[in-house]
Amino acid sequence: MRIKLHLSAIFPALLFPVILSAQDILWEKTYGGKHAEYLYDAIPTPDYGFILAGSSVSGKNGNKDEKNKGDLDYWVWKMDEHGNLDWQKSFGGSKADLLQSIALTSDGGFILGGTSSSAKGLDKTEESKGLEDFWVIKLNAKGQQLWQKTIGGSGMEKLLSIAQTRDNGYILGGTSSSNKAITLEGQTPDLYSKSEDSRGNLDFWVVKLDQEGTIVWQKTIGGKYSDELRSIHPTSDGGYILGGYSNSPASGDKTAENYGLGDYWVVKLDEQGNIIWQNTYGGDKDDNLTALIPTQDGGYLLGGNSNSGATYSKSKTNKEGADFWIVKIDEYGQIEWQETYNYGKADIVTSLVENKDGSFIIGGYAQSEVKSTGNGLALKKDKEGISDYIALKIKANGEELWTQTVGSKGDEVLKRLLETRDGGYLLAGTSNGTASKDKKTVKGGNDFWVVKLKDKDKEDKARIDLEAVPNPTEYYTNVIVSFDYTKGTATLYDLGGREISRVEIKGEKTIPVELTNLPTGIYVVEIKTDTETGGVKVIKK
Repeated sequence: MRIKLHLSAIFPALLFPVILSAQDILWEKTYGGKHAEYLYDAIPTPDYGFILAGSSVSGKNGNKDEKNKGDLDYWVWKMDEHGNLDWQKSFGGSKADLLQSIALTSDGGFILGGTSSSAKGLDKTEESKGLEDFWVIKLNAKGQQLWQKTIGGSGMEKLLSIAQTRDNGYILGGTSSSNKAITLEGQTPDLYSKSEDSRGNLDFWVVKLDQEGTIVWQKTIGGKYSDELRSIHPTSDGGYILGGYSNSPASGDKTAENYGLGDYWVVKLDEQGNIIWQNTYGGDKDDNLTALIPTQDGGYLLGGNSNSGATYSKSKTNKEGADFWIVKIDEYGQIEWQETYNYGKADIVTSLVENKDGSFIIGGYAQSEVKSTGNGLALKKDKEGISDYIALKIKANGEELWTQTVGSKGDEVLKRLLETRDGGYLLAGTSNGTASKDKKTVKGGNDFWVVKLKDKDKEDKARIDLEAVPNPTEYYTNVIVSFDYTKGTATLYDLGGREISRVEIKGEKTIPVELTNLPTGIYVVEIKTDTETGGVKVIKK
């Protein structure tokens, strides 16, 4: 049975605020087959490119080069800085597989995290645990699979956020409805099943994996009703910050009463997954946290949508329908400031980015385009019920700097806004619009749609010919080559000039170099090609 995902509900006509300063659209690209693709995540890569992550039901058509496996398949698209294809990969079983999150790994590869209802077969190498499971796949820098893991209980698990940890393992954040797995006498316990009973209807579920995908620990955190984990990040103290939605009262692991229908719920964990502190934020109605990031000052920025008035811990009332609600908290969870931003009756935050100067970019989507600028400029109005990408830049105190809307005459649902290495921004999501306004091409019913913006407030960053990322490093570094070449060699030397390793390279812009078994010190990677030659120093910790 095919699954149809709706991009948005239908709402009445909307009124948007002033556009303070439009930014330049440098380019836009559409990716997909003849049927439907849904983008859920995107990250920048050290080679100035990007990688997109989502799911596809299309066959081998459009600009998709692999056939569909079952229902929805994981679909990964690696592109260069101009949006041109480097490579693409599809992974799937016989049923629906939703790729929700992707992260860069220290060896130059990627870790994929999502939800699968597929049994063993096709690309799925392990049996399902229940209705839906966490499905994690490790890729190398070229997109080749290294390993995969299926993790879950007898009920439903949804993995929404994945990140690499400082020990080169992985932290998985999602939601679970399962109880502890039952092991019959004489059976070996399944180490990849739930180890704790559920607290209520849905719980936060956090799983720590080592570098090879083996479970180190897992934690179930929740109250008596529904608690949905949306975002998880490692923190500088070795612990983790969790953010999500909760309508549970004080019960189970939850220590604070809920304020309205639902609230933001933020939980700080230590390195072993034990709760250090937790806080609930909300007003008298529904407040839905969808994004969270650690900030440079040791605190955190929370983003979501709210239709609550100025009640309880919400000091800024909503204006029309559900507005962006941004909350800045300190390292202990105390509110420093908060703001609401109104674009219509359905404003959904999906991304938060902190710039080096302490300003923030908020990404999301809202229904209908700007209808009136209020400054005597041309009025714009689309039909009811369609959504546009929204990019909002604010100062460190929440004061608005500019807003940019991007869209077509169809639905655009922004899932990820990210800062690019040249100082601009990439807006990535799903579009079902025709070629109109900002969109130039269409592949199918729903496509990945990516837009590159230039930030007029920033100076262009100078390009570095050769660099190593990360540097210093304990295990791997990636030599990033910014110039074009056809073939050459990458050679690792110690400071005495002794050659340690040499590999042939053929146009790659990201070259992984392993230093795992080498002593602490400084090494040099020489890149010799048919166009240029250079070297970069690497510090082995």
